[in-house]
Amino acid sequence: MSTSAFVRVCGLAAAVLAATSCTSTGAEPVDPGLAPRGTVQTTATPTRQDLTNKVSLTGKVTMNPLYGIVAPVAGQVRYWTVAEPTATPTRPTRIATVWTDGQPTNVDVPAGSTFGGRLVDDRATVTAGMPIASAKHAGYGIVAEVDGEQAYRISDAAQGTVQAQIKNGPGPFPCALLGTIAALPVGTVPAPPPAQPDTDDRDATGAETPAPPPRQQEPDTSSEPTGLRLVCTAPADVKMVNGASATLELVTASAQNALVVPVEAVAGGQGKGKVDVVGADGAKVTTDVELGLTDGKVVEIKSGLTGEETLAVPGPNLPPGDPAGQVEPGAGRR
Repeated sequence: MSTSAFVRVCGLAAAVLAATSCTSTGAEPVDPGLAPRGTVQTTATPTRQDLTNKVSLTGKVTMNPLYGIVAPVAGQVRYWTVAEPTATPTRPTRIATVWTDGQPTNVDVPAGSTFGGRLVDDRATVTAGMPIASAKHAGYGIVAEVDGEQAYRISDAAQGTVQAQIKNGPGPFPCALLGTIAALPVGTVPAPPPAQPDTDDRDATGAETPAPPPRQQEPDTSSEPTGLRLVCTAPADVKMVNGASATLELVTASAQNALVVPVEAVAGGQGKGKVDVVGADGAKVTTDVELGLTDGKVVEIKSGLTGEETLAVPGPNLPPGDPAGQVEPGAGRR
C-alpha cells in the first residue's frame, strides 16, 4: 500500500471514531458524587443531658428599691396598724392577716425592709399571689424592668436562682429575689384616727363648750406605682454603686437527664412539635412530639420518641395552620 493510501485510510478511521463518539445513544453516566433525589443527607439521633432555661435582664443598682408583698392564700385581708420604725427592722414586721374559712394566715415584711403601703382596701377579698402591700428594702438592690412577654416565664420561676454581673464591676454573684415581679399600684397608709376630745369641755363660767369637729385627714401616699420589675439583693460583701448597670440571668426551669434533639430537627413550638423519623429504607415518617425546655441549641422531647430514632435535619415543613417555623428558645414549658 502506497503512503498516500495509508494516510487516507487512517484519516477515514479517525473520522468514523469521532462521529461514533459524538453520536452515542447510550445512557448518561451517573455522577457518583450525587445521591438519588429525596435521599436524606443529614441526620441526628436523640441524646440525654441536663438542661436549663434562662432569661437575661438588664438592670441597675438602686438605693432603697420598692417591691411587692403578695397574699399567701386566698381570703379576706385585714391590715394591722404599723408604726413607723425608728430604725431598720432587724425582725419581720407583721402587716396583715388573710382570713380563710375562719383560719388566719399572717403576712410579714422581711427583716431589713420597711412597710411601704396598702395596695388593696382593708377587708378586701384577695387571691393567692395578689400583691397586697409594698415594702422598701433598706440599702442597695438591683432592679430590672421586665418585658410583658417575659412576665409569665419569670413569674413561674419565683423560686429560681439569679446570677448578677455589675458592668465593669463585681460578679457574677448570686442575687436574692425580693417579693413579686407584678406591677404595683399606689400604696397608701391611712391617717391616724383623730384625737378624742376631752370629756370635761367647760368654760370658766361652768357652761359646756362644744368640741370642734374632728379634722378629716387624707390618707398618706407612701409608695409610687411601679411597672413589671424584678428586684434582688447582692451579698453584703459585694461593693455596689448607685446607678451602675447590671445584667441578671434568671434560671426559670431545669431538667436533669432530659431527652434532647437539635432544634433544627423540630418544627413547631408552644409545647407541640413534629419531627421526621428516618426508617431503615431511608423513608421519612412525620411524628408528633411534646416539647419541653430549650437552650436555643437543643430542645427537650418530653414524649413521642424513645431515643432510638434517627431524625432528618432539617425538620418537616409544616402546612399552613400548624405552628410554623423551627422551635424557638423558651418555646417549651415545663
